[in-house]
Amino acid sequence: MMNRRQLLKYLSIGTAGVATTGMTWNLHSLVLAGEKKGKVSWGYIGQEGAENWGGLSAQFLSCKIGRSQSPIDLKSPISSDLTNLKTNYKSSPLKIINNGHTIQVNYESGSILMLDGEPYELLQFHFHTPSEHTVDGKSYPMEVHLVHKSEKGSLAVLGIFLKEGQENQALQPIWQKMPTKQSKETTISNIKIDAAALLPKSQQFYRYYGSLTTPPCSEIVNWIVFKEPVEMSRAQIKQFAQIFPMNARPVQKLYRRFVLESN
Repeated sequence: MMNRRQLLKYLSIGTAGVATTGMTWNLHSLVLAGEKKGKVSWGYIGQEGAENWGGLSAQFLSCKIGRSQSPIDLKSPISSDLTNLKTNYKSSPLKIINNGHTIQVNYESGSILMLDGEPYELLQFHFHTPSEHTVDGKSYPMEVHLVHKSEKGSLAVLGIFLKEGQENQALQPIWQKMPTKQSKETTISNIKIDAAALLPKSQQFYRYYGSLTTPPCSEIVNWIVFKEPVEMSRAQIKQFAQIFPMNARPVQKLYRRFVLESN
């Protein structure tokens, strides 16, 4: 079992890895890269596919040469006395967008994740099919990412696996308004979304240091991936897949990193 001192040393190594990249990124371009006109076009298949991201732009070089890339296969985790996650999420009007790469829900300010004693504000959440992370080589039909930012500019992303089962009532209002074509953000004030309703009952999770899973693949992300998947119906999975048949980056090499798991 890894103690807290060892954990802090591990996390400091991850942060140092970011500092040595020699690159300063604007958060808006990090999270929304490729979504506006004039940005470098990228996708998931063909010449613009994930295996070629690093060659599409100098800004995307980390996708090719980075050694802390995401997603990964979550295997052989080290049991650690990780602090329980603390979230204080408020409801938000539904602000939904099809950005050409996924369905994204932008969140009103004021919802907080506490991580290592530091507050991270929830910015948005979005979806991938199939899941980007795998567990011992196993993938899930979908994965949702809740993206948070600290005042220092680092990111924390909560990953939640989605498996086939009962209809997900928390997601259904989003699914009913899901744009089938690329569009601008639409605000639907009379529909409220509560991010807390997306979380699994079990708070056990994996943790590692990695990157954005989309260009520019910047290595600034504290990843927390819940062990317990959340259910959604076959119809809900199919509805998303009709818009985005595949929008998941393949798993990346772990290199010198290791995966922690909460007790």
